Amino acid sequence: MSAFSGDETAPFFGFLGAAAALVFSCMGAAYGTAKSGVGVASMGVMRPELVMKSIVPVVMAGVLGIYGLIIAVIISTGINPKAKSYYLFDGYAHLSSGLACGLAGLSAGMAIGIVGDAGVRANAQQPKLFVGMILILIFAEALALYGLIVGIILSSRAGQSRAE
Repeated sequence: MSAFSGDETAPFFGFLGAAAALVFSCMGAAYGTAKSGVGVASMGVMRPELVMKSIVPVVMAGVLGIYGLIIAVIISTGINPKAKSYYLFDGYAHLSSGLACGLAGLSAGMAIGIVGDAGVRANAQQPKLFVGMILILIFAEALALYGLIVGIILSSRAGQSRAE
């Protein structure tokens, strides 16, 4: 029998948080990329000279997956029950960190996809709408940044459950 100190099931919740951060953020990135990519392809038929200018929503959606990757790496490096006791508090902190970042990334990806699709199509008909589309996309991306910031704060709480 090993001399494991801490809760036996706690790492499960920590790893679940890392997986949730990456999976949900990548789902948002994939949806945003696909939805806005359809708009770019549709718009490119009418105005092919605007395709490179209209790729902005696709790039912004792709960044969402990176946010999930960052949190997943932070969480997974914080789980080492052999080096330091890992309690349920730590597992729950990592789970909430992953869910905060992942679900914020999912919602931001949905917003970016919908705004990007409609925005690039509208931009093809009226070029003055480009700045407005970019501003809306920035606010949608900020939602994922809020999740990333809260995820980092929650993840930093792990390890503070008991004084050792």
